[in-house]
Amino acid sequence: MLRVGDWVTFDDGHHQVVALAGTAVRLRSSGGEESVVLASYLMAAPDFSVTGTESLPTLEPVGLLESLPEAARAAAVEWERHVVEVETGLPAGAEPGTPVRPEYDPARPLVERAQAKADELGVSLRTVMAKRSRYAQQGVWGLVDGRLVRLTEATGRADARLVAAVRQVLDEQTHASTGTRSRVIRRVVKLVEDTHGGGVVPLPSRNTFYKLIDALSTGRHSFGSAATRRQTANRPAGPFTPTFADRPGEQVQIDSTPLDVMVVLDSGVVARAELTIAVDVATRTICAAVLRPVSTKAVDASLLLARMLVPEPMRPGWPLSLRMTASRMPHRQLLDVDARMDQAAAKPVIVPDTVVIDGGKVFISNTFVRACARLGISVQRARPRTPTDKAIVEATFSAVNTLFCQHLAGYTGRDVSRRGERVEQAAVWTIPELQNLLDEWVLAGWQARPHDALRDPFRPGKAISPNDKYASLVAAAGYLPLVLRGEDYLELLPVAWRAINDYGVRIAHRTYDSAELGPYRRQHSGHAARRGLWEVHYDPYDLSQVFVRTEGGWVTAPWVHLPLVAAPFAEFTWAHARRLAAEAGLDDTNEVAVARVLDALLTRAEHGPDRQSARVLGRTRAAAALPAPSAAPAIESDPEPEQESSAAPPAATVVPFGVFDAHAEAERWL
Repeated sequence: MLRVGDWVTFDDGHHQVVALAGTAVRLRSSGGEESVVLASYLMAAPDFSVTGTESLPTLEPVGLLESLPEAARAAAVEWERHVVEVETGLPAGAEPGTPVRPEYDPARPLVERAQAKADELGVSLRTVMAKRSRYAQQGVWGLVDGRLVRLTEATGRADARLVAAVRQVLDEQTHASTGTRSRVIRRVVKLVEDTHGGGVVPLPSRNTFYKLIDALSTGRHSFGSAATRRQTANRPAGPFTPTFADRPGEQVQIDSTPLDVMVVLDSGVVARAELTIAVDVATRTICAAVLRPVSTKAVDASLLLARMLVPEPMRPGWPLSLRMTASRMPHRQLLDVDARMDQAAAKPVIVPDTVVIDGGKVFISNTFVRACARLGISVQRARPRTPTDKAIVEATFSAVNTLFCQHLAGYTGRDVSRRGERVEQAAVWTIPELQNLLDEWVLAGWQARPHDALRDPFRPGKAISPNDKYASLVAAAGYLPLVLRGEDYLELLPVAWRAINDYGVRIAHRTYDSAELGPYRRQHSGHAARRGLWEVHYDPYDLSQVFVRTEGGWVTAPWVHLPLVAAPFAEFTWAHARRLAAEAGLDDTNEVAVARVLDALLTRAEHGPDRQSARVLGRTRAAAALPAPSAAPAIESDPEPEQESSAAPPAATVVPFGVFDAHAEAERWL
């Protein structure tokens, strides 16, 4: 840096910079001659160098000054008054018109003024000159008592070899079970003696040992939660880099985690469900969510992709406020591009460009990778043991547990210390029922809820919802649907290899059959590696039919008992349905209706399925299963049908069962 007043060597002489004007530098030689040269010419000279200059003054740290005790700060300000008086003749902050004291007249030599101040304060001349020098460089901060701002080691006076041993033992505690400080002390002493010999390294007292361990374990969670300790040690050393995306689908993060809810499996066993979700980084939209009873399979990840690419259809029982036409998304513009939006729910359809996955077997399997390659999606794998590479989906899991799971019957809490009593007995939801609740909550409780990470650039203080963020981004980025053909969707479904028998195809004790399977019954499929079995694809979320690949194409085989599961229709069924419809009669044209739907959803999830509806449905099925009365054809010729129909049917014979007596039964067999 070249400043006015600096001395430079140039043209075999010493010159002082007296002026700077643009690119011109005015120099004055030691003999008093002045010259003007270009700065580029001056600095390019072979013998150019800056030989005499003063260091730039530094700004005083105002924040550190405010953190000092009041007495120390007042003492520094008082010294500033004295130093300024030595320099200028008047103390700092003097009133206008204050006379200059004779001993501090600027006309007197500086040494005499400094000596007068030393005599006045009762200190040495060296102290006054040192204060003056520090004030010139650091301001008021240079006048603070150095003992108050001196930095000390956190380990105090402990031996460096002992400190290294403590650090090593604490590092070894990262993946071990949590212990106490006494265990660390014992291991440190043992390590020091084995390494350096007994009595070589001085050991502090036990209280000092505790203070040393506390100082070195700060931020490690060495004596707290083991999970937190491992997570803290796994954090990258560098700064966290946030993930950015400028358009929907630019990056979608996918991951699986066990849900903090106990569910009832088909076998009656109570277990935790596992959730797999895909989250769009740009809009924070939950593109798709799939629940599985035990563990997610590769085919479930492929199904997740298939569900992402199609609009979420409205389902029976969902309020109209959850339709896309009732949201603020550009429904009309999207409908012109994709006709499937006509009956869609209020959730964006996002076609991913890149998906970020971890090293789980589900996502690195050939099934999932081939599905992504088939759909033109790039797969980016996160670094091992680095959850920050997909931090957004990890944070979404926490939000799902907080906003949704804690309202469910059978909620377990995130760990054992937060679990209630008899949680397994409170589990009432099955996987299909919980999946339906989750899909409805995504629409009412997530997509329409303001997200703290989504901000309007023109109103940064206002958080917006994922649907609103999508509406703003899709206007700039556009929307191009990726329409799957029927064959493409079938290819993404799970595969089971089965034989085609006389009764059809059997999967998980369900039998599927179709007349089109006739030519292939008891026939070899031609797949030698599969022992002649046939390739059968099925949708785990729609078990009403399966799809068999044959030489002539796909054959759809429905479940043979499908007509039996169709709910019969009765008058009391209709009355109960009318009552439920009247209770749900809300205005579905504003956001208040969505909030009410969400509250009703969480309330329903907390209390479990509607048992009254289940009883009504059971009565309906039981009534439909009763055989028709044999006297029905004779009613037309009966002159008094009303009396005949009102007669009570004969009572059935009741066969009594006695109470089993173990002692009597034993005596009978003796």
